[in-house]
Amino acid sequence: MQPSRSIKRQPAWHMLASEFGESTLNEKGSGEFDPSFVITKLGSKVNRVIVAGLLERLEPRDTANGSVLYQGQIRDPSGVHYFSVGDYASDSMRELTLQLSPKVESGEPILMLMVAKTRLFQTEEGAIYTSLRPEEACEIDSNRYATWLTKTCQDTLERMKVFTDSLDFEPTIEALTKQDIASHMVEGLVASRNHYGDIDLEHYNLNILQALDIAEGKIDAASKPPQQQIVSVQEDDEASSNNSDELGDILLDIIKKLDQGEGVDFETLITNASARGFSRSVSEEKIESLSDEGSIHEPAFGWFRIVS
Repeated sequence: MQPSRSIKRQPAWHMLASEFGESTLNEKGSGEFDPSFVITKLGSKVNRVIVAGLLERLEPRDTANGSVLYQGQIRDPSGVHYFSVGDYASDSMRELTLQLSPKVESGEPILMLMVAKTRLFQTEEGAIYTSLRPEEACEIDSNRYATWLTKTCQDTLERMKVFTDSLDFEPTIEALTKQDIASHMVEGLVASRNHYGDIDLEHYNLNILQALDIAEGKIDAASKPPQQQIVSVQEDDEASSNNSDELGDILLDIIKKLDQGEGVDFETLITNASARGFSRSVSEEKIESLSDEGSIHEPAFGWFRIVS
């Protein structure tokens, strides 16, 4: 009789959709029971994640074997996680899926927290996609969501710092092990740096700013379906105009935090202002106003800096 094999349960990482969704590298063990990992650009080597956000879609699909597979997506401030629930899922997960499906179809806003296994697959055409296979999930309220956002932002910032610190050394196990690099990050950092090369961290900073605004209750984008958000923004154009001073302070703060010497590009400013509830037209007018009054200048077309 073969001795039983102990399978170690992998830790779950708090992760934003932007970090996970940009991944194009995975690692699989050679053994039948060895875990598989998705390796992100920040060097996270993840088998399981804890994600949360607005449940935007949950649709049934008939499969070739006659079963039903539910495909869904959860949106957080940085992007979308895609997931599927089939016969392989736990009884509790399948039951929750059946309960939530008609609510999503009716347009009811649902915030969900999910623990899931990570997956990465490549199509015959060569396109690479990430997805999640839920283990457990539940509906949450805005307070619980704010707690998740805060924790996830903190963890993401820590990974960004570790990644940046690692750039001073060669991307090898030997080199990073000798340095003050978190041991659980070493293998992922080596794989990430050798696979992805140079990466830009600016959009992660933007994602974190948006997520923390939601956690602090400054905007309600977390709890409204996209259609409702668009209508709300359109109805609030006049109110946004009345809050011109607030928008000006927000735009100046974005430039101050994200300017690495070359300024901040126009679309980054518009996207960030939109996440805070200001329409594109109002934000464009305010950027022009700040430029006219001399608070900001445009050293290169479409890039803005604060006038010192």
